[in-house]
Amino acid sequence: MQYFLRRVLINIPVLFLVTVVIFLLINLAPGDPVDFFVNEEIGISKEDLDFVRARFGLDDPLPVRYAKWLGQVARGDLGFRFKNGDDVAEVLVIRLQRTFVLMGTALVIGITVGVTFGIFIGLRQYSIWDFTFTGLSFVGISMPAFVAGIFGLYIFSVQLGWFPSGGMRTIGKPESLLDLLYHLALPAGTLAIFNLATFMRYTRFSMLEARGEDYVRTAKAKGLRPNTVAWRHIFRNALLPIVTVVGLSLPSLVAGALFTETIYSWPGMGALLVDAVAARDYPMVMGIMLITALIVLTANLITDLAYAVADPRIRYE
Repeated sequence: MQYFLRRVLINIPVLFLVTVVIFLLINLAPGDPVDFFVNEEIGISKEDLDFVRARFGLDDPLPVRYAKWLGQVARGDLGFRFKNGDDVAEVLVIRLQRTFVLMGTALVIGITVGVTFGIFIGLRQYSIWDFTFTGLSFVGISMPAFVAGIFGLYIFSVQLGWFPSGGMRTIGKPESLLDLLYHLALPAGTLAIFNLATFMRYTRFSMLEARGEDYVRTAKAKGLRPNTVAWRHIFRNALLPIVTVVGLSLPSLVAGALFTETIYSWPGMGALLVDAVAARDYPMVMGIMLITALIVLTANLITDLAYAVADPRIRYE
């Protein structure tokens, strides 16, 4: 408990610095958010522009605007969208649920398939399976999410027609779990490729490293069955690096989800971010970046706490 509280307290100043960076990056970027309200055909007067700036608090000095925004965030209020006046927090709750569905499915696929095949080839070093899957893992790690998304969309949707090209439900049909999984399969599979390949490589390396330890040779010399040696002595001791890699992969999973959602028209935070950036919707962009930072910090905290579960020898005093 003390370790948990200490980690939470450490993350508070980190989160504060993140809010400063987010606010400065957005508000010092080129462009003026009031340009979104300018109609090139009828124009807009200077008085109207000044009214819009005052309406959204854009006429205040930068430190004052940051203090107001930080005070709102501390109360759980992320403000209202410049584009249509919707509550940022309410919109993010809906979109975040959809993004979590995509990310969670991709993470489950990556862990299940990647770790399983990593164990498989880790116990069969220098076999044809080892060379084949290791080569495929290099391809998966080298392929960015947006490239994999474009290839997946073209091959499995356009050419083969196995999966829909976008969305999360079939128009005109009642919502169902099977229909959701049908639309989820391609974007989640695409997003899982990088993590799957990463987990496979690190699991293989960790298994090979554990196989060479003295306790494994002792277990074999005692006459234990190969499966018992593999699971109780090799895999359990190889688990800690795998937990670390899974935790560190979550930030890249968030970034990959933003690209994947845009390619497959998945109505999550990725498509929302693109729309907010195009409209210079500062409150929404800052809200998305803040939520993303919170997800990363929470993932790092969970990873640290998972160490004690994966390896009982670790004690946080």
